[in-house]
Formats: sequence, C-alpha cells, structure tokens
Amino acid sequence: MRGVLTLPRVLLAAVLFYALFVTQWALADVEIPPLKARVTDLTATLTVEQRAALESKLAAFEQKKGSQLAVLLVPSTQPETVEQYSIRVAEQWKLGRKGVDDGVLLLIAKNDRKLRIEVGHGLEGALPDAITKRIIDEYIFPPFKQGDFNGGVNAGVDRMIKVIDGEPLPPPEKWRAPSGKNFTARLDDYMGWGVVLLVFFGGLLRWLFGAFLGALIVGAVGGVIAAALGAGVAISIVVAIVAFVLTLFGVSAISSGGGGSSSGSWGGGGGTFGGGGASGNW
Repeated sequence: MRGVLTLPRVLLAAVLFYALFVTQWALADVEIPPLKARVTDLTATLTVEQRAALESKLAAFEQKKGSQLAVLLVPSTQPETVEQYSIRVAEQWKLGRKGVDDGVLLLIAKNDRKLRIEVGHGLEGALPDAITKRIIDEYIFPPFKQGDFNGGVNAGVDRMIKVIDGEPLPPPEKWRAPSGKNFTARLDDYMGWGVVLLVFFGGLLRWLFGAFLGALIVGAVGGVIAAALGAGVAISIVVAIVAFVLTLFGVSAISSGGGGSSSGSWGGGGGTFGGGGASGNW
C-alpha cells in the first residue's frame, strides 16, 4: 500500500521539477549581443541603407567630438526591465573613452514598446535625466507612434549630438603615424564611409560597368576619400584595395542580412556608467 501511495508523489515531484525548469528557462535574461558596430538592430526594423547612414553619422561625430554613441534595437528585454537590461549592456560594451566616460546607449525594446537612454558618467552634466526624458518624449516617441522608427531614432540621435556638442570635453585623439600606439585605433572612423560607399555605389557600379571595372572605380574613390580624411598614402592604398576586393566579389555579403550590426569592426573605449539617463514607453 505504501508503495502505491508513493507513485503520485513521484509524479507530482516530477511535474513540479519540470515546471520549475521551464519557468527558469523562460525567465532567463536576454543575451547581450557583441559590440561590433554603432548600430545593432536585432529586430530587422532598419534597412541596410538606414543603418549605414546612421552608422556614418555616429562615426563622424565620434571623430569630431570623441564621444561614443550606440543604438541597439532588441525585440524585448523581458524578464528584465528596460533599465536593468540597458545598464547591463552599457557595462559590458563600455561605451565612451576610459577616464572621460562619454558614452551614450540608445536602447529600443520594440515589442515591449519601451526605450532607454543610458548616459555615461562624463555626460551626465550635458544629458541629465530631465533632458534625456525630453528628448525621448518630444523627439523620439512622436515618429515612433506613427511607425517611423528610423525617423525617431535619427531625431533622438541628432538632438543628443547637438546637446553633447556643447559640452566641453577632451578633443578626440588624432590619427598617428604607423609607429604610434593608436595606429589602428582610429580605423573605425572610416568604417562608416566604407559601408556607405560599398552599399550605395558598389552594386550600382557593378551593374553599370561590370564587376571588375565597377570594383576598380569603387576602390579608387575609396582611396581618395581615405586620403582626403587624412589617412596617409599607405592607409589610402589599403582602403582602395579592400574596397576593390569587396566590391569585386559583391556587396551582397554586407547587405543581405535583415538585422544585426551594420559594420564589423568597432568597440567601446572603456567608459563607465552609473545609471544616469531616462526611460519611457510609447
């Protein structure tokens, strides 16, 4: 009799264990994507061209001011709040320069209809909570409510750039000679230009002039742009060769993905965050 009575208990224990396992799995924290670009879209909301244009804008601002701004779109942050997930991302990505802490993260949880601007320590004076809240409510949410996510993201980014541009910060590090320690550190400044060049013109020129001649034109233009930006002869030649090779074999590898990051080589500078910023839901 005792043996019969233990069977329901065993079954009940198994059911409870399974329910607990499933619940814990369902409540697992959302994974933080690796930082490879200034714009990371895991929702396939922004087009390739939109991501490339935004990437170039943020790269140009970083080159000018030194501050690092990044945009991340995820489907959801649940079971965490948008604030909990945002600070985890900011701490792992380490946006902003070490010691200056001038990084900003714009996080959009699309399915949750929630948003967070996470501000680094060094920019809390320029972007206090009240200002970031106004940027969210007055510049980002109105386009979002109309379904214009690209417009909302760019409006928010443009406003943050204008605000930060008025904050006195150490000037960005300039390009150094090959013997300098930061010879490769500023290569990311040219990534946005390269992506735009390949995405917008590579396919068109291949179609008009053929693969080889189209790639040759893109390589030449890429080298000229790099030289104009002060990369030097050696780097300009390297940029021209890379642009030529990538275009010759097609830009589809760059533009085929619906989501994900818009370029492949960028990282945070060691900045820290303390929870400054603002959140909202539309």
